Amino acid sequence: MEKKILHVIEGREKHITDTEVVRQPLPSMQFRFASPFIVLHHMPAKYYEPGAPAERLHPHPHRGFAPVTFMLQGQGYHRDNAGNAMTVTAGDVQWMFAGKGILHSEGPSEDFLRKGGNYELLQLWFNAPAARKGDDPYYQYVKGADMPPVAQADGVQLSLVSGDYEGKTGPLQNFTPIIAIWGNINAGKTVTLKATPGYWTLLYVVDGQLTVNGTAVNGYHLVIFDKEDAAEDIQISCSETARILYLCAEPINEPVAAKDNFVMNTATEVDQAIADYKNGLFGTLEA
Repeated sequence: MEKKILHVIEGREKHITDTEVVRQPLPSMQFRFASPFIVLHHMPAKYYEPGAPAERLHPHPHRGFAPVTFMLQGQGYHRDNAGNAMTVTAGDVQWMFAGKGILHSEGPSEDFLRKGGNYELLQLWFNAPAARKGDDPYYQYVKGADMPPVAQADGVQLSLVSGDYEGKTGPLQNFTPIIAIWGNINAGKTVTLKATPGYWTLLYVVDGQLTVNGTAVNGYHLVIFDKEDAAEDIQISCSETARILYLCAEPINEPVAAKDNFVMNTATEVDQAIADYKNGLFGTLEA
């Protein structure tokens, strides 16, 4: 049986700096959180001429969750004050657990800027349970080549980033069970993905045109399914080649207090995080 859809939410434009604009379908006025999924940002494709000047999100703090970057096009460069410095190439994923506090910066890599091209990514905020929010930060990098294929069929190229699906295990590790699948479905093709009853299930359409359980959906839209519905089938039919990100996760049934760059359980904890950052307790990081 096909799983009931609760919302189809358009990713509205949001300025994250004076010059950088993302599409944000989560959170929205229609729907706030599907914890562990707190924020979804899609940075649409932006073309850089060869030799373009550097553009970076300068050092900023996080606490209590993991920003996860799915690199769609180009190559990014990540640095943090836990000692990690990595390039993130198209088709790969990075997971930075902020834990008790971290500073990081991000943007196109120097090598990418020399060559030029399109730069595009998705960034999700994966919440962490309260018992882990005070842990030390750490970092994971997952290459696309290490992600096993799933839902294999002609014209379907989907890979398992994390979680257990079809007897396979994705290489990215999380504190709570999260199935993450991404890739392409060609025009004219149909695929059925399976949801776990009681889990939050989301489908983000990067671009293209498709029908999901009878509902037409196009790019920049997030589909949120009814986690209380016992049905498991997510039926996807593409009329136009589409890129998708499919998420299915065990809920973290704890209060969520999210503000600025922090995801905690109470407003008091967020206020403390802001104060700690202002007082220099997050350390330092050069741009």
